[in-house]
Amino acid sequence: MNHALEALSQALTLVVRWDETLASIVRLSLEVSGSALFFGALLGLPLGAVLGATQFRGRGLVVALLQSLLGVPSVVVGVVVFLLLSRAGPLGFLGWLYDPAGMVVAQTLLVAPLVAAITRQVVEGARERLAEELTMMRLGFAERLFALIYDCRFSLLLALFSGFARAASEVGAVMIVGGNIEGMTRVMTTAIALETAKGDLTLALALGIVLVGIVATIHMVTSGLEALARRRAEG
Repeated sequence: MNHALEALSQALTLVVRWDETLASIVRLSLEVSGSALFFGALLGLPLGAVLGATQFRGRGLVVALLQSLLGVPSVVVGVVVFLLLSRAGPLGFLGWLYDPAGMVVAQTLLVAPLVAAITRQVVEGARERLAEELTMMRLGFAERLFALIYDCRFSLLLALFSGFARAASEVGAVMIVGGNIEGMTRVMTTAIALETAKGDLTLALALGIVLVGIVATIHMVTSGLEALARRRAEG
């Protein structure tokens, strides 16, 4: 018990001191996860919005496939991306294996289905709620889609937050694709796993505190914006 408390105290001191080792790992984590969120949102938001706003033949199959992708283990995604980016793979010429770019690809494949699934649910709920108004306005497809997205724009922040949390907390895929190379591809989750295995709980706990703090801060901001939007709508 005393050992755990001592490690926690040292971890808090390390966070306050914010040395270059800690800062570089956190910085790379934010760069990789932020980039993955950007590309994942670029793919997932339009797909989810279209699925939520329309009905078409085969839609159920697409939704079922999208839901099934959410259950794919991150290590499987990591192995697939590894094979694609390896020297013998079709994308080996890019040189992205054991590079942050490859880690972004792996995390994007994890983020995009999650963003798309949440976006579909949010937009579909807005479509059902506003069905009468949309019918009366006789809007075209693009106008109806824009109206739905605008109506639930703050709720869609949940999709983006969930996507970032998925990317930032992921360890399996980035460990495989990035290799956890110090100063090059070591991010918070892989560093936590490594330092815990080595018995260096101070750095592991410090990174854990920072990771939880980042995710909690984004969650509070997202929840605050959504609550503000609801109050404005009710007022």
